[in-house]
Amino acid sequence: MNATRVRRAAVAAVAAAVLPLSITACGSDGGDSGSGSGSSSSEEKKQDQGQKDEETGGATQADGPFGPACQSVPKDGAGSFDGMAKDPVATAASNNPALSTLVTAVKKAGLVDTLNNAENITVFAPANAAFEAVPEEDLNALLNDKEALTKVLTYHVVGEKLTPADLEDGSYDTLAKEKLTVSGSGEDFTVNDSAGVVCGNVQTANATVYIIDGVLMPKM
Repeated sequence: MNATRVRRAAVAAVAAAVLPLSITACGSDGGDSGSGSGSSSSEEKKQDQGQKDEETGGATQADGPFGPACQSVPKDGAGSFDGMAKDPVATAASNNPALSTLVTAVKKAGLVDTLNNAENITVFAPANAAFEAVPEEDLNALLNDKEALTKVLTYHVVGEKLTPADLEDGSYDTLAKEKLTVSGSGEDFTVNDSAGVVCGNVQTANATVYIIDGVLMPKM
């Protein structure tokens, strides 16, 4: 699969789908829609922000989901942020319309129970548009090759929970036994220098999910 061609097509597809959306609904500094840990006084918020700025060199760290694609997540029900937080990751993803292709792939690979039963993992979840950018012939071939599909999907999973602060310029072991890298800070992250995080820090019962705009490819 030509990774460069996939990446370019993925960026175009996701940009067309999500860039017109407002980032304010999911940003960490929104007033009404934050999914943070709870309310606090203005003075407490200032103190918290000051501490974060000292720790991150001034980059804002998200307490809840962030990114332009968060706007398309349902506001309530099982597919909402609150609803996804109650279910293990494969089940939670199945309730999110933006991840339907990923869910199909996970089922084909027989990884539903593996992901649902894992503890404290991080999943970099390609959005539907990321899969749509893959040439149809290549995607069909991948979906019909269980061994290759399993390796690709497990390459998107890290065996520990990663906060946005943890992601800054880090390298992580995946369940595919190959490393992936993340660059960026605050609410702007890129995985393997190819896939951008379009809705990050989404919580499920056993995982933190970062929805990305590209399909990550391990060495095959």
